[in-house]
Amino acid sequence: MHDVVDGADKIMLTTHENPDGDGLGSESGMYHHLVDKTVDVRIINYSPLPNEFEYLNRDNIFEEYNKSEHDQWIKNVDLVIIFDVGDYERIRAITSIIERHNIAVMNIDHHPHPDKNKFNYNIVDLSAAATGCMVFDYLNFARSGKPISKDSLEGIYTATMTDTGCFRFSNTNNKCHEIAIEALSNGIETHKIYQNIYENSTKSRMKLMGYFLADLNFEIGGKFAWFKITQEMMKKANAVKSDVEGFSDMIRSIRGVEVALMIFQQDETNCRINFRSKGEITVNDIAKKLGGGGHAFAAGAMINDPLEKATEKAVSLTKASINNQLNQQLT
Repeated sequence: MHDVVDGADKIMLTTHENPDGDGLGSESGMYHHLVDKTVDVRIINYSPLPNEFEYLNRDNIFEEYNKSEHDQWIKNVDLVIIFDVGDYERIRAITSIIERHNIAVMNIDHHPHPDKNKFNYNIVDLSAAATGCMVFDYLNFARSGKPISKDSLEGIYTATMTDTGCFRFSNTNNKCHEIAIEALSNGIETHKIYQNIYENSTKSRMKLMGYFLADLNFEIGGKFAWFKITQEMMKKANAVKSDVEGFSDMIRSIRGVEVALMIFQQDETNCRINFRSKGEITVNDIAKKLGGGGHAFAAGAMINDPLEKATEKAVSLTKASINNQLNQQLT
């Protein structure tokens, strides 16, 4: 990995659509390292930067992909590095320019990849708590004992904190706390990062929460909770897509709930599915059956069906899987 990155003079960094803290923090961590090495580097993502991560964008380093603005630059890059993508197709329209000009692609991720043949270099560590942890290890190696910069650490901490649920999830390990210690030692105000991400809800997000909580469903003795977010709800609340993030985690926190499921209507024929589990029930196999994937206890998918059909499909598959796993635990 190091030889490939070190040998490239022009590098593009990107992550999946609707980016989260792990993808964005990993990009930021690598970006500042490459700038220190005077590499010609840009972060170009398919989706805009969510407001809660604007603190990472002090120098306007995050760009939203625009064909007319970016294709001329992208076609001449030596290497594209994709972080935390889960599925190659989740960089959407950016795949076209990469494939048209046969640009070398490196995948850095902690998700399993059924489409690994899409990558020239596939760097995957399923044991990593976050992709940001992998970036941390790489920078420690690449910098040959030279301290990681504060700017890079801020991104890496963001990635690690968000993908471990603020160090609450079962994937939290020694490496995560090592990153936190190094961040604090370098003067990063970790409490402000938390406030920016988790204590910065919009009024529209709060209104939207009220709408779906009024129709929250419990099944299997309260072990399974699911809810829908419709386009009508989004309009009534004047909400945007970023307002939806974190709702599944919140529902999972309810006493007795083992699995939370969100069905988010994207348009008339597409729905985004999001699963969260407390750790007794795996959910990535359900996501795979719906065309998605993810971790054992956090996964998702896109269903190309209208809301009611997508809901019926996702709820029935989830109920069957939970019941099957519960029965297996009894035998």
